[in-house]
Amino acid sequence: MSRARVSRYTLILIAFCTAAVLPNKPCSPAEKADEPPTSASLALAAEQTSATIEISVGGKPFTVYRFAAEQKYPYFWPVRGPRSGRSLTTESSEPWPHHHSLFFGCDRVNGFNFWQDANERGQIVSRGPRLVESGPARVVIEDVCDWRAPGQPPVFEENRRIAIQAPSPSLRFMDFDLRLVPIVDVKILKTNHSLFAVRMEPHLGAARTGTMINAEGLKGEKATFGKKSPWMDCFGDNGWGTEGIAIFDHPANRWFPTEWFTRDYGFISPTPMNWLGDDGFALKKGEPLNLHYRVVVHAGDSQDAELAKLFAKWEKEEF
Repeated sequence: MSRARVSRYTLILIAFCTAAVLPNKPCSPAEKADEPPTSASLALAAEQTSATIEISVGGKPFTVYRFAAEQKYPYFWPVRGPRSGRSLTTESSEPWPHHHSLFFGCDRVNGFNFWQDANERGQIVSRGPRLVESGPARVVIEDVCDWRAPGQPPVFEENRRIAIQAPSPSLRFMDFDLRLVPIVDVKILKTNHSLFAVRMEPHLGAARTGTMINAEGLKGEKATFGKKSPWMDCFGDNGWGTEGIAIFDHPANRWFPTEWFTRDYGFISPTPMNWLGDDGFALKKGEPLNLHYRVVVHAGDSQDAELAKLFAKWEKEEF
């Protein structure tokens, strides 16, 4: 047999094996829209261990809530795209490896740091989450966390409730309702390390192949940094087509619409704390701060996911 024929047969064999092993490339959101999802394909489930809650959709891994006692704070990682099954977020990447995927924290709270640095400077410690619902329509997690430093009384008692849904094959919703109750009088000084945040995989950042866009259509760090907007989206090619993550800031939140801290390497955070005056932000003992965010994990870009319509519907919800 000639060398050319051997080469040709080898290529055919490789193509056949690849097709047998790899799943079909997912359809675009527009193509998939004509196929109504079955309840089984979108059924959610959750399994709790001593340090994690693992959430799946349709029997496939979606995200993991991590709350080990040695962590700086509880966080979600990975957060997988609805088409690719690959994580859209990074647990730790340069620059600033202290960003852990999808998380909540704050620096300069009564002199403590609940965002980065050693745990001795401050730590958000879960008392142990509770699975209120574990599917199939949704997963609901409730957790009480103490914002404290070793040997010090807590600064905040935080009650968090996270509800996760899969309304369609191309969408995942993660609703965060957070209630911070000061145990003592609290003062937060101006800081860019604050509140809700997501850190995308590096290849999805605007500095590489991704797109970062707000509700007004402004794109990139230069155009969106410090600008007020009800939502922000970051998306890009995740290997099996375009996928992204958007954060919605609810009108019931204290600073709505808040300024956004954005970075082209793939970081978005709705935070007013970087634009506080010299007096900072103060809360009296027992005076609660309530915050509500929706994370939309989606296939396609912002228009494919119809984020404007999704926000218009969600903003009418009352808390």
